[in-house]
Amino acid sequence: MTGLAVTGHRVHVRAPGKINVFFEVGDVQDDGYHDVASAYQAVSLYEDVWAEHSDEFTIAVSGTVDVSGVPEDDRNLALRAARLVAKEAGHTGGVHLDIVKHVPVAGGMGGGSADAAAALVACDALWGAELGTATLLRLAARLGADVPFSLLGGTAIGTGRGDQLSPALAKGRFDWVIVTSDDDGLSTPAVYAHLDELRSRVDVVPAVRAPDVDPAVLQALRAGDATALAERVRNDLQLAALSLRPDLRDALELGEAAGALAGLVSGSGPTLAFLASEPESALELQVSLAASGYRALHVHGPVPGARVVAG
Repeated sequence: MTGLAVTGHRVHVRAPGKINVFFEVGDVQDDGYHDVASAYQAVSLYEDVWAEHSDEFTIAVSGTVDVSGVPEDDRNLALRAARLVAKEAGHTGGVHLDIVKHVPVAGGMGGGSADAAAALVACDALWGAELGTATLLRLAARLGADVPFSLLGGTAIGTGRGDQLSPALAKGRFDWVIVTSDDDGLSTPAVYAHLDELRSRVDVVPAVRAPDVDPAVLQALRAGDATALAERVRNDLQLAALSLRPDLRDALELGEAAGALAGLVSGSGPTLAFLASEPESALELQVSLAASGYRALHVHGPVPGARVVAG
């Protein structure tokens, strides 16, 4: 996870965004949260975080995506992650974090969680804390359900609130085309709330009580079979996301007509993920979507989680 032993005054860590290739949402619980069962895959769209010594805890955010809505105070998960590492390690100083974002903000790909995971690894390396994977995972779980997966990367099954992780074997490479949105992102709590509302109507199938990942999804991942995986991809939040953003349906239909094996809303949206049969097909799909005016990116997975980058 931490990659290199680091000495010096500045540490660079890169952490991946993710796609939920399968996401089943259970009934809302008494505390307002939902149990879920998810198959996560880390993909080659990364967040970059630099950490350097400082007397205070400060942060600066820039990127190739719109970062205007990203907080630069203690509402930011990365800054909270740094404080957790400092407390755990007994570090009495602070840190300055420079975050360069490439994962869409509020896009359903876990960019904020990737920032937090990168900050955990960066601060641990910068301060020579050597907290270890188990401790970093424990801190990650305190920050949010997706943060532990951002630490581990690869492919994993998440249950409970999504943070009870079990690594899953994924053979070979899966190629995806990501379509990002120029419009405002979707709030994850708002999407869940709208799903509950939709499920309360008699014409919508109610939530399952014990979410579980379809065994056929695991078989497809183990076999490295994109065609088989395409038959089983699913996202229970898609119903709510498309209800809140009906325009996304047009892009989904276009991508599937242009050759995608399957298309789905990524997480809580509004980012869309299209599975392709091979790299060449993904490139053709990317060109077709871009020609129709969409911002399309070709990525692949699985890739490792948060890692120190040399240089």
